Amino acid sequence: MQLVIISGRSGSGKSIALQALEDLGYYAIDNLPAMLLGSLVDELREQGERTQLAVSIDARNLPAALQQLPTMLEALRQKSIHFQVIYLTTDARILLERYSATRRRHPLTRDSDMTLEEAIDKEEETLLDIRDLADLMIDTSRLSVHDLRRRITDQVAQQREDRLTLTFESFGYKRGVPLDADLVFDVRCLPNPYWDPTLRQYTGRDAKIVTFLSGYSIVEEMSNDIQVWLEKWLPAYQNSQRSYMTIAIGCTGGQHRSVYMVEDLAQKLVRHTGEVQLRHRELGLQYTLSETLPFAPTSSTSET
Repeated sequence: MQLVIISGRSGSGKSIALQALEDLGYYAIDNLPAMLLGSLVDELREQGERTQLAVSIDARNLPAALQQLPTMLEALRQKSIHFQVIYLTTDARILLERYSATRRRHPLTRDSDMTLEEAIDKEEETLLDIRDLADLMIDTSRLSVHDLRRRITDQVAQQREDRLTLTFESFGYKRGVPLDADLVFDVRCLPNPYWDPTLRQYTGRDAKIVTFLSGYSIVEEMSNDIQVWLEKWLPAYQNSQRSYMTIAIGCTGGQHRSVYMVEDLAQKLVRHTGEVQLRHRELGLQYTLSETLPFAPTSSTSET
């Protein structure tokens, strides 16, 4: 059996994620009462067929049931049930804008006098235990519906139990650190092509920027240091039953240095994992690098 548990903040795209898995053949259940999870899994296992099950468990549950979820998941692990907990999150300011635009009521405001902002904060507090248990956290703040569906397909539905899914993501600090990053490296100390007017229009994927940055020994030294650290510690993360690891590399604007570093490190690390996911947040691009195949774009979106 393959079990995927979707959770996260209301308005962050849980229904979209669940629908994406349903379209891929998963038996999908929205807003499952947490106390029924074990019984449902047992019932499906008794049927003797290979089952793909996706359920949504979130703050609409009774608080007592959510508190028992870690114990329930440990019981499933003892039964050798392979499961993934996927947590979707979105910047609180964006959630406020979404609810204001759609005029929908937040689930926690229906039977209380909480304001929308208070409800969003309260929900995050309620879901802290689930968030801490998550195998993968996805920040949907800047993802379109199609981007989220693609992320679910690529990272969740195709995830293998025996392989660590490694993702490198470039970003610009001026737009904030990605909420779903596990490790963050700051490359703002490196020479910045932005200050050369003839290079400003290019990105870290272009030959002119590659030539500029590779001409500095400090750039290669930082890349090598990060590579050595990752090669030493990634096996420890995988041995601790981690299925996903997102490594974010940031520079000021997310156009030049971080993009170059992500692609350079991905080339160096792919031989250890067989496949690496790359995301360039500020460029709106996502790639897959295989040990036997060159970079191939899997999506291309423009961010506004």
